[in-house]
Amino acid sequence: MEANETQIFDVAIVGYGPTGATLANLLAQCDLSVVVIERNEEIYHLPRAVHFDDETMRIFQTVGVSKSLSKKIRVNPGMHFVENQKSVILEWPRPQEIGPQGWHASYRLHQPDLEQLLRSKLSGYSNAVVLNGTEVVSIEQHAENVKIKCRNISDDQERALNAKYLVGCDGANSFVRSAIGSDVDDLGFNERWLVVDLKLKRERPDLGDYSIQFCDPVRPMTYCRNPANRRRWEITMLEDETHEEVTRSDTIWKFLSPWVTAEDAELERTAVYTFQSVVANNWRKDRLFIAGDAAHLTPPFMGQGMCAGIRDAANLAWKLALCIKGAANDDILDSYQQERSPHVRAFIEMAIRLGGLINTIDSKTALAQAENNEEGTARISSITPPLGAGDLGESIITNRPYCGYLFSQPILRNGQRLDDKVGYNFVLILRCPLDGNITPTVSVLDAEEHPNLATALDSFNTNAVLVRPDRYIAGSAIVENDIVDMAVIGLASPISVMKEREPTL
Repeated sequence: MEANETQIFDVAIVGYGPTGATLANLLAQCDLSVVVIERNEEIYHLPRAVHFDDETMRIFQTVGVSKSLSKKIRVNPGMHFVENQKSVILEWPRPQEIGPQGWHASYRLHQPDLEQLLRSKLSGYSNAVVLNGTEVVSIEQHAENVKIKCRNISDDQERALNAKYLVGCDGANSFVRSAIGSDVDDLGFNERWLVVDLKLKRERPDLGDYSIQFCDPVRPMTYCRNPANRRRWEITMLEDETHEEVTRSDTIWKFLSPWVTAEDAELERTAVYTFQSVVANNWRKDRLFIAGDAAHLTPPFMGQGMCAGIRDAANLAWKLALCIKGAANDDILDSYQQERSPHVRAFIEMAIRLGGLINTIDSKTALAQAENNEEGTARISSITPPLGAGDLGESIITNRPYCGYLFSQPILRNGQRLDDKVGYNFVLILRCPLDGNITPTVSVLDAEEHPNLATALDSFNTNAVLVRPDRYIAGSAIVENDIVDMAVIGLASPISVMKEREPTL
């Protein structure tokens, strides 16, 4: 598809990182026309994000890249908090078996590998166009569309684009957030850290596979075991240290001398980051939205930065599709921030607490803040917060228990994962088959045909759940009359506007 000034795209996306690329794929999968505007000509080839979780992998499964991505990532066994560079005083173990979401709980990645897969997938859609090497100059909102003025960076040529909605996935210094006029709520964490990415020249199994938080009130550090021969250290900078000082190679090797030397590894990337904890106060203004780092920033200690942006994309895409296809009122789009902002805040607040532990921890502190295992070592439990309370309007019944909780991904009778059967669509999960006289508005699966669904329903002590395209529960029911209501009027309009897709596995 070519982009021209007379065409009105359904959605324009500013920024082609993981969040923007995921959003573009989901929208294209819904048969919407999409244009992506990206400043850079090529994928940034050096490491950035290095972690994602099972829910995020489930979204990549929906996009259709999980099978290829699985060959390029590493299952993460968890995190150790270490005192005096050797004594493990706090553990955050991650299960090594496949979990309820149908994937491992924690993965390590090389971000360029993911971006290449997402972009390759999007290139297969005829209803998506990407403008690389292009920056947004201005944004004007009108009654029926958004007018975007762009400039090609290589030749300075300007062009105008039109879209019904625009989403800014354009990072911490978001142009779109400025256009919305949103300030940010600072949650109080602000520290400078040196990030060092290495490529080992030889095997170093002694470095270990666990992520390690080296707890030190003066200079905390983090070690990450990334795919293949890549390793990362994150090192706190002291107040009087400068960027130029800490990024000198001799300074870096001095920092890393307890573990590696220049004979063991080569420097791949060094960067100074200011780790922050902020959430934008306004994620929407009429036809403009923000997602990912444009909407929130988190300290890295839970590895949830990229995950949060991917969740944003999965939450927003189906709502935009319903509105553009006329199956839902525009008001449903307000639920995007209502649901996502409290959810991301819960993760940020947990990351801040972990950051505090890294800075101040000792054995007594650790044992006081977590339950001990048999060896006397404290452990951290993962958090799984529900979405914030969002108003989905009259289009979807939501006055039921368990709204906003993530539903699991059971294996169906034929060995297929639930999401591969359903696609990016609503599905009604029932304990017993639906009466043949009832005509449902959505796909229906029952536990008599697929026994593993019974276990998933048991976890919520209910007999039916209406699951949204982003895999969160829209409603649940125990009694038969309520189940009938969900089947027949759970949606005011048929969800058939969401495009079916081929299974990815």
